[in-house]
Amino acid sequence: MHHPALLSRRAATAALVFAPSLLLAQTRRPTPAQTEGPFYPVKLPADTDSDLLQNGALHYAKGQPAWVDGVVTDLQGRPLAGSVVEIWQCDQAGHYNHPGDGGRADPAFQGFGRVTVGADGRYRFHTIRPVPYTGRTPHIHLKVKQGGRELLTTQMYVEGDPHNERDFLWRNLAEADRRAVTVPFRPGADGLQASFPIAIDA
Repeated sequence: MHHPALLSRRAATAALVFAPSLLLAQTRRPTPAQTEGPFYPVKLPADTDSDLLQNGALHYAKGQPAWVDGVVTDLQGRPLAGSVVEIWQCDQAGHYNHPGDGGRADPAFQGFGRVTVGADGRYRFHTIRPVPYTGRTPHIHLKVKQGGRELLTTQMYVEGDPHNERDFLWRNLAEADRRAVTVPFRPGADGLQASFPIAIDA
């Protein structure tokens, strides 16, 4: 005679074996949302491609060049093809291309970029390692849209940066959410490299 609890455990195990998508879903937490902040562009720059270091004919040579990439998926790991990923951040002096920041941003820094992901869900931007400014730790803003809908707005932080512990938005995140939005910037052959996967409950 089989004990009911044992049968229940066997049934649950069998369900997972024959439903691998359930196992996959458990490996992905939704990327936590964060505030858009006050400096989303009022007017988009004429150049809105993925290279923030080349604003039209102007080249930005300040700061530490960095590549930021990742994959946009749903919680089951399926790429969200056709999604638009936007990023925006301040220049090396801590200024945004925004009238609310006094128009002090370096015109050579594009400050905003967007890409449409393909079938593999991948995106990639060429920018600088974010820097701190008054009241904030280094961060890059990200927004994901699809078909006119905003799916996610969040912020990406630099692992190990000493300003993180003093940042009110970073500090107020749960530990698991901090890990999800805080990534290392590692040296690479052509600049720093940072990977920021985005999982959306779409």
